[in-house]
Amino acid sequence: MTRKAVIISRILFALYIIVLAFLCFGNFSSIQQAPKTILGIPSDKVVHFLMFLPFPILSYLSFDCFSRKSSKAVVAIIVTFLVGAIVAASTELGQGLTVYRSADSHDFLADLIGLGLGTVCIIISKLARKQR
Repeated sequence: MTRKAVIISRILFALYIIVLAFLCFGNFSSIQQAPKTILGIPSDKVVHFLMFLPFPILSYLSFDCFSRKSSKAVVAIIVTFLVGAIVAASTELGQGLTVYRSADSHDFLADLIGLGLGTVCIIISKLARKQR
């Protein structure tokens, strides 16, 4: 990746973290309720999944891991997932400390599924680039 692309990726990642924090800790009790389910899945779980899906992708791009050798890329992918899991767990614990939000292990599971799919996207992209 070019230096300019890395800088843009880092700016996007920083903005993403700010939006993620706002979505996790904002008080949204005054806005209109969303549908209870989306395709039979509780809508708040879909939101948690979508909030954490970009985390590994943006993190991986921000630290220019695509230019690394395969062995280092594997470590970077694992670390990216683990850091995302720590962020997800921290947000759930933090929500449990507020009076207007609650910690939910199912939300954490949705976060992990989003992180997992984002990580799979990185692996597929890495494999596709390697074959070129």
